[in-house]
Amino acid sequence: MTVQINSDKNIEVTESFISKITQDINDTLSHFEDFISRVEVFLADENSARQGSNDKRCTIEVRIKSMKPEAVTATADNIDVAFRQATDKVLQLLRTRTEKMKSHS
Repeated sequence: MTVQINSDKNIEVTESFISKITQDINDTLSHFEDFISRVEVFLADENSARQGSNDKRCTIEVRIKSMKPEAVTATADNIDVAFRQATDKVLQLLRTRTEKMKSHS
C-alpha cells in the first residue's frame, strides 16, 4: 500500500509529521492492505492566515483495487483532529466496501 501526503502552502509538513501520518495510516488500515493499492492524504488550511473555526481540512482518497477511488473529508480547528476524523471515516468506508466485496464473492 502506497501512502502519499500532500498539503497546501499553509500547512507546515516536516519529515517527522509525514512519518507520523504515514505510520498512522499504515497502522489503521493494515487490516485492509490486501484491498488497497494507494492512499493519498490532502491537508489544507482553508482560511490560511485568518483565524476561524473548522478551517483545517483533511481529505483522504483511497484506491481500492478494482474500484474507482473514493474520498472522505473532515474539517476541524486542528489539523490533527481533522486527520483523525478523516481516518475514522475512511476506515468505515473500507469496512463497508470490503464487506460488499466479500458478500459478492
